[in-house]
Amino acid sequence: MSAPRPPLTARLVSSPFFWAALVGVLFGLPIVRSVTRRLGAAPAVLGTLPAFALIDQRGQPFGSRELAGHVWVADFMFASCEGACPLLAERMAEVGRRARKLGPDFHLVSISVDPARDTPERLAAYAARYGANPLAWSFLTGPADAIEAAVVGGFKVGMGKEKQPAPGNGEPAGNGEFWQIFHGENLVLVDRELRIRGYFPATPEGLDRLMEAIGRVVNA
Repeated sequence: MSAPRPPLTARLVSSPFFWAALVGVLFGLPIVRSVTRRLGAAPAVLGTLPAFALIDQRGQPFGSRELAGHVWVADFMFASCEGACPLLAERMAEVGRRARKLGPDFHLVSISVDPARDTPERLAAYAARYGANPLAWSFLTGPADAIEAAVVGGFKVGMGKEKQPAPGNGEPAGNGEFWQIFHGENLVLVDRELRIRGYFPATPEGLDRLMEAIGRVVNA
């Protein structure tokens, strides 16, 4: 008479295949969840930019033609700005550092909303303050109507200027000497097909969300 077979539980526990499978489940499941969270759905398409042609800080033509095929982030600024612009430039520089492994597939673009004063030379000096490599970070200027068409018509971002009381005496500014320039303060993510994929505030949390979105768009 043959000896009775051990219970199923005992047979499983004694099997090396059981332990291999258990280890795979215990350690593999968190990895799968992590990868799933990282890859997630790509950001929605919010619109497509029309073609635009401006001039960069080197005095070279630069616009949608040069940016097609790249993932890029844009912001809006002017060189004499003492309000939000320095922070925006610092945030853009941080995005560039965090995305440096993407190489030439990724680009930064800062568009001046004060083209009357922001010549390529002035933008080059401004870019140098933030260590901007012109091959990776373009500062753009151009005719006022072309700037407005790109910023307002394309990005759907507000910009303009308002006459303000002259400082000190409360009188209206004469001959347009004192103007308050305004512009959008979000960073805008654009994909390889010139489609807008998100607007992100220049906050630490906003930058984290932007970097996550960049990863998803790059790997889409």
